[in-house]
Formats: sequence, structure tokens, C-alpha cells
Amino acid sequence: MSILIKGGTVVGPTGPVAADVLVDGETIAAIYAPGRGPAEGVEVIDATGKYVIPGAVDAHTHMELPFGGTHASDTFDTGTKAAAIGGTTTIIDFAVQRYGEVVQDGLAAWHGKAQGNCHIDYAFHMIMGGIDDESLKAMDHLVADEGISSFKLFMAYPGVFYSDDGQILRAMQKARDNGAMIMVHAENGPAIDVLVKQALERGETAPVHHGLTRPQELEAEATSRAIWLASVAADCPLYIVHLSASKALEQVRNARDLGRNVFAETCPQYLYLTLEDQLGAPGFEGAKWVCSTPLRSKHETHRADLWQGLRTNDLSVVSTDHCPFCFKDQKELGLGDFSKIPNGIGSVEHRVDLLYQGVVDGKLSLARWVETIATTPARMFGLYPRKGVIAPGSDADIVLYDPNGRTRISVETHHMNMDHSAWEGWEIDGKVDTVLSRGEVISSGGEYTGRAGRGRYVARGLSDYLL
Repeated sequence: MSILIKGGTVVGPTGPVAADVLVDGETIAAIYAPGRGPAEGVEVIDATGKYVIPGAVDAHTHMELPFGGTHASDTFDTGTKAAAIGGTTTIIDFAVQRYGEVVQDGLAAWHGKAQGNCHIDYAFHMIMGGIDDESLKAMDHLVADEGISSFKLFMAYPGVFYSDDGQILRAMQKARDNGAMIMVHAENGPAIDVLVKQALERGETAPVHHGLTRPQELEAEATSRAIWLASVAADCPLYIVHLSASKALEQVRNARDLGRNVFAETCPQYLYLTLEDQLGAPGFEGAKWVCSTPLRSKHETHRADLWQGLRTNDLSVVSTDHCPFCFKDQKELGLGDFSKIPNGIGSVEHRVDLLYQGVVDGKLSLARWVETIATTPARMFGLYPRKGVIAPGSDADIVLYDPNGRTRISVETHHMNMDHSAWEGWEIDGKVDTVLSRGEVISSGGEYTGRAGRGRYVARGLSDYLL
């Protein structure tokens, strides 16, 4: 039976409009003026008083990622279930090629982790840990045959994922030829390693020094360098991941003002959390918030500047960089040495709510909320119009959001595989009410009815977001 979502306010990138939505099978069949849809032969979902938005697309997650001698604690099963309950119906995770490995083997390993385990649809970016002639050829193959059109390079983590400027340039040149997007973790890794070594020699071992040894200047320098390398590569499309600080944002803004194909995302932790209040918590507690790029100081204008960047589209997307680790036995690997704390925060369940709080607080419009969590990531990474929009022919990934509801975040109630919450005690003036994934109601009124294995791999096309 078809489903008619009736009485709600459909919110898209052009704004809110009262409308009814007809779902037929796995796709959206039609959008009607209120009360003009079919009266018989449909199951009705009453959306009165609720926003009807496209299922969110989280373009940056790390399920089961090996890091720092352990693995991210969420599997594709637990992580995608949590995402679904929080209103995210598609994730783009990162398959990993390490130095010396074959790119296709890394991709196959991630397919093996995800297949049959996901509650929602999923796609992959490819982390390139080694740039050589064979991996460059593999980039062409992944774009043409595997539905992977974005490749991540690291300017940080020497000895782990680090690529030097020459390798980055070669990858950018290849991407310029095949139409792919280059994603960059923009921090000056060798310089950070010097500061870390010096801090540890001074006996500065607490978690807060993770942030203090990764100053915003080294994020801004790497961001600028990546932008200029992309320019040399004939304006290769460039996407800066997890941008956290004002000076890095300035580099992106300047490039975009020149009409360059430069884009950036930020994450909820940089919009709300701070170095002093979270990373600098007493004792070892701050380890819960160790992530890279790090949380920034509340005594500077980072958070206000990032919200402004979202309004002006100098920041195009809000992703999570979801890479959770338990405090016990995982974060504790860094007791006595902050450099050994696994880097990552878990937020995949909370992004839709946390960004809606920005609407409540007057920092984002409803339309911009939907753009940053759904429409733009779908367009940026070749999923649109199948994902990210409520329109006839699109997948029926739909969220009913209750602006009169209330969400309290806690480790006691979240569904991520973590023994703590980075957002413990936070309260949101809104609530995810009902979630449909390809026309199937998988969560409603607090009851989850989805299942592992129903999520499908989605091959992506090229970005349609380029300037």
C-alpha cells in the first residue's frame, strides 16, 4: 500500500511549504497541495505540526576504523542503527588504503564490513594512504566502475596516512582529469609532531595538550597550501574536511570569493564545544573530546565565525566525522600521554537535532538546516537527486521532525556503541519523530522497526555542486 504523509510542512532548500507527500514503494511518487492527494488506497501518516524533511546524509563517518592501536567502537550495524534513529538515512564512510596496499583490496575490505550489516543506505569515499602509479590508475577505475568519486588525503599523521605535497598534487591532477573530488585533512602534520614532542618533554601529558599542540595556524597553513596545490592542478575540486577554526575558514572564503572550486565542512563539535570546557575537563576526562582537528578556544571567535560561514555558504556541509571510541580501554590508551589517545567523537545519532538547535537559536534558517545536513552533501558527492531532496522520483528517505518535541542526549539513551556521550545532558528544542528509508518506516514515536541488512550500497556519480 502507498503511504500519504499528510498535513505537514515540507522543508527543502528553497524553504518551507505546506504539502502532502505520496510514497509509492521505495520512491516519492508525488507532492500535493494540502488535502489534494488520494483519499483511498493509501496508508496515512499524520504529519500535522511537523516538518517533513529529506532523510539526512552524513558525508563523513568512520565505522570500524583502525586507529591508534584500536578500532572505532561502532560497527556498520550499531552505527547505522544509531544514525537511522537520529534521522540520517544515508552515510558515506571511508574505505582505507594504507601505504603499500592495493586500493581495490582496501575497498573490498570495507564492502565486507558493511554488506549485510547496514540499517540504512551507504556509500564510500576512498582514503589514499599511498600515491603511486598504481593507485593513480585505481582512482580512474573507482570513478568509472565502482561509484566512488571522492578521495581523501591526509596532510597530518606522518607515518600513518600522510601524503607529501608532491603526492597530493599528483592525486589532484588525476582527479581533475576524471572529475573526482579531492578531500583533504588539512593540518601540518610534521610541524604538529614537533610541538607534541616538545610538550611531552615538558611533562605536559593531559588531554588538553592535544588541542594546544594543534594550533589553528597549522590548520590554516595546510588549508591554504591545499588550496594552492588545487590551483596548480587546474582548479581541481577541493573539499576541506572537519574545518574547525577561523583562520582556516578565512582561507576557504578567500578562495571561494575568487570563484574557486573549494568547499568545506564543519562538524557539530566545533559549533558548540570548546577546548576549555570539554578538552580541558579535570583529570583525564577531556580524553572524551580528543579529535582532530581539535576543539578550539572559547575565548576566540571560532564558533561564531563557523555559524556565519554556514549562513554564507563558505561552509557548505555539516558532517559528523563520527569516529567513536569508548572511554574505558580505548581512550585510556592515552593515560599519561595525550598523543596516544584515539582521536574521535561520536555524533552520528545527534547531528540532525544539534543543527536544528541552530534554527531555534536563530543561527540558521529552516532551508539552510536542510541544505547543510541533506541536500548539499547529496549534491556534493553525487547522490542527488536520488538522495537529499523530497521530490517525485527521489528515494523515499523522509524524516518527520517535531519542533514541539524535546530531545535529551545521554549515554543512557543513545544507541551508539559508546560508554559515554560527548553531549551528555544536552537538551534540544526539537525531536526526530518518524524516519522512512526507501519508503519503509524504520523508526516512529521512539520505536525502532528497522533491521540490519536492509541498507544498500549506493554507487555515486560525480559532484553536481561545482562552481
